[in-house]
Amino acid sequence: MDENLLVELLRQTLFLIIKVSSPMLITSLVIGLVVSVLQTVTSVQEQTLTFVPKLIGVFLVLMLCGNWIMKNITEYFQYLVDNFRYFIQ
Repeated sequence: MDENLLVELLRQTLFLIIKVSSPMLITSLVIGLVVSVLQTVTSVQEQTLTFVPKLIGVFLVLMLCGNWIMKNITEYFQYLVDNFRYFIQ
């Protein structure tokens, strides 16, 4: 396996990881920010208050984006399997 090919596969893999995890991470970030602002405005100092909304938000985004995530991962895996013979040369 050529070093350039290995670096390219690693780059594609890391990009796929970032691409499929970003909807959940952005949702968690936005919900955490909104809840923190609401806590600041209402002077509520409960640290565990952000957990349940984040959990629900991430679950909903996962349900909405699940097919897209699975499609991207499956396509990349199919690419790896189809080109396996080329990779091991």
